[in-house]
Amino acid sequence: MRITVAHHLPASCQRWRDALARELPDAQVDIWGQGPAGSADYAIAWAAPGQEFFAQHDRLKAFFCTGAGVEKLLSSTDMPAAIPVIRLEDAGMGAQMADYCVYAVLHWLRRRGEYDEQQRAHVWKQLAANDVTDWPIGVFGLGVLGLHVAAAFRALGFNVNGFARSAHEHAGIQSFAEQGGAGDFAAFMRASRVLIIIAPLTPATQDLFNRETLALLPPSSYVINVARGGLLVEEDLIELLDRGHLGGAALDVFRKEPLPPDHPLWSNPKVRITPHVSALTVIGPSARQVAEKIRRLERGESVSGVVDRRRGY
Repeated sequence: MRITVAHHLPASCQRWRDALARELPDAQVDIWGQGPAGSADYAIAWAAPGQEFFAQHDRLKAFFCTGAGVEKLLSSTDMPAAIPVIRLEDAGMGAQMADYCVYAVLHWLRRRGEYDEQQRAHVWKQLAANDVTDWPIGVFGLGVLGLHVAAAFRALGFNVNGFARSAHEHAGIQSFAEQGGAGDFAAFMRASRVLIIIAPLTPATQDLFNRETLALLPPSSYVINVARGGLLVEEDLIELLDRGHLGGAALDVFRKEPLPPDHPLWSNPKVRITPHVSALTVIGPSARQVAEKIRRLERGESVSGVVDRRRGY
C-alpha cells in the first residue's frame, strides 16, 4: 500500500509523511515529487494539487483532507469527481475551538477590553457585571466541532441554542433546524445574543450572515466567526456595528486572507481579530485518525467523514 502526501507547505509535508509512516509502518509513505512513478493508493493534502498530480495518481482509492473544511478541494476543477474525499473529524480541533469561543465571550461579557482601557488611563471604576443567563449562545452548525463548543458553554451555565440542517437531540441544547426542528433560522437568530458561526462554507451558507439576517439578532449582540469568511458579509457586519445594533465581534476567518492592511475591520474598536488560529490541525492525532480510516478501507469497511459533494461537507 502506498500513500503520498501533497500538502502545499513543505514543512507540513514532511511532518505528515513522518507521522503517517509511524502509524502505518507496513505502508510506503512518500511526498509527491519525491516518490516513485505510478499511482499511490491514498493521497492527503489541504487543497487539490493540480492536473499533473491526478494524471500520475489515477488509481486513488480516497483523498484525505488535512483539515475539517474541504471547500478548497471541492472547488478545484482538477479534482476528479470519482475520488472519495474524506475530511478530518475533530482530531484535537474541537477543544481548541471551544477554548477560543469561550475566551472571546468571557472577554466580552466580563468587559475586559473596557478594563484594559481604564488601566491605560489609570482609572479605577467598577463596571456593571453581565449575567450569563441573559446571553444565550447560538451555535450555527452542530457538527463535531460545534457540539464541542456548545458543551463548553453549557458547562459554564449558558443557555445554548443550536442550528443544524436537520433536527438534533442533544441534552441542554435548544434545537433549531431547517427540517423538523423547534423553529426556523429566523427564530434561532432572534433567540441568540451571541452568534457563533461554525458551519462549513457551501452554496447554501455563502453570504448567509448579511445585513438582513444579522439584524435579526437582539440589540447589542456579539458575533463570532470561526468557520469561513465567505459565510459573513463583512461590510454588512461593519454597518450594524457602526449603527450600534451589534455590540461587537470576534473574527478568526475572513473573505480574503491574509486580511488586507487597509481593511476597515483592522481599525474597528468593536472587533477583535486573529489570523485563522482558532483550531489548528494537530498532526499527531490527525495522522492516527487517517491511518485508522485507511486500515478500515483496506478491510472493506465503511468510514465516517466522507464528504457529500452535493452538500459541500
